[in-house]
Amino acid sequence: MEKPMTTTAAQVTRNDIEDFLYYEARLLDDRRFEDWLQCYREDAEFWMPAWDDNGELTEDPQSEISLIFYPNRGGLEDRVFRIRTERSSATSLPEPRTVHNISNVEILEQRDGEVDIRFNWITNYFRYNNTDMYYGNTFLTIDTSGESMKITKKKVVLQNDYIHHVIDIYHV
Repeated sequence: MEKPMTTTAAQVTRNDIEDFLYYEARLLDDRRFEDWLQCYREDAEFWMPAWDDNGELTEDPQSEISLIFYPNRGGLEDRVFRIRTERSSATSLPEPRTVHNISNVEILEQRDGEVDIRFNWITNYFRYNNTDMYYGNTFLTIDTSGESMKITKKKVVLQNDYIHHVIDIYHV
């Protein structure tokens, strides 16, 4: 499947959501970052909160530390530019290889033209003859009102206690 299936809000099923999630993950694994950006609406928020000293997730990306925070797609576009132009400490040569696995997809709520979902993920990451694993949960709001689904909000909860490398968008 080259593009996620076109659907309307009334037709969205868990299979449609899963196909969209697999597509987004495959674009990251294939390093097709420009195509991956098209999965996001212009005003999409991308947030990976940090764990504070008390083992609680930070709650406000504007006033507390985050592992990644972009208030709109422009931040993601800048990130992709840095990856492509080797201006990213996380992506110096050799380029990393990733494999994303998605499971436990749940539809939490459907509204007219939007759906909230939660899923678990594991990303295997290979670089410098070493394999690392990142894992966590993601909470998404997806706009289903247009010709194709678009992410409007993505909150990634990284569950790893210790990370060996700088974390980037393709790890999650």
